[in-house]
Amino acid sequence: MMHQIDSVIASYAAADQPMTTFQAVDAALKSVAGHILFTVLISHHDTKESERFYSNLPDAYPVGGKKPITDHPLMKKLLGEGTHYIGYNAADIEWAFFDHKLIHSLGCESVINMPVRWQGRTIGTLNLLDRANAYNEDMIPAVRRVAQLALPAMMMVAK
Repeated sequence: MMHQIDSVIASYAAADQPMTTFQAVDAALKSVAGHILFTVLISHHDTKESERFYSNLPDAYPVGGKKPITDHPLMKKLLGEGTHYIGYNAADIEWAFFDHKLIHSLGCESVINMPVRWQGRTIGTLNLLDRANAYNEDMIPAVRRVAQLALPAMMMVAK
């Protein structure tokens, strides 16, 4: 775990920000919890949109894509309460995401959405998706530690 954290911290020195940090966080989370799809969404609370600033599968989920921030219980949990969400199977994905068919087509049937917070507010979420039942609550502390290391890069693009 320390090697992954050290790699993210070392990425802060690179000139190509925020991409270098997002790539280091991607690699660290792949090592800590695994994923098929990894995205970074920044929450624009004023316009009620989340915007994708990083994707490890840009053909399916391109950078710049936007999703509305709705009153869905998942949005309240992530953005309002700042609490993570684990979806364990295809039914959980279908409940949580309108684009569940695309998610399933990538072989993803589970998710961790991890809010990144600053001063009591969710700046955005890091989203890991993988095969069914890939995630569990025991992974959350390690995922949260790595996710919070994305904060400087996320603050660069947050409005």
